[in-house]
Amino acid sequence: MQNETESAVLSVSECAKVLKISRGSAYRGIIENSIPHIKIGRRILVPKLALQKMLEGNSKPGKTGSVLDHERL
Repeated sequence: MQNETESAVLSVSECAKVLKISRGSAYRGIIENSIPHIKIGRRILVPKLALQKMLEGNSKPGKTGSVLDHERL
């Protein structure tokens, strides 16, 4: 469970850092709907839980644990 001060969402720049891709690639992933996101007004946010589920769904068989186990969002 998250702390009260911990956000449940990431900005596009924060998402890019977590995924170790460029900010432009993150925006491209959002436009192509390959990165889960929500829009609130003009703001684009990436829900941490949806991002983690996406990454776990793309992991190859035989891999143990989540990709995000080693890096806290």
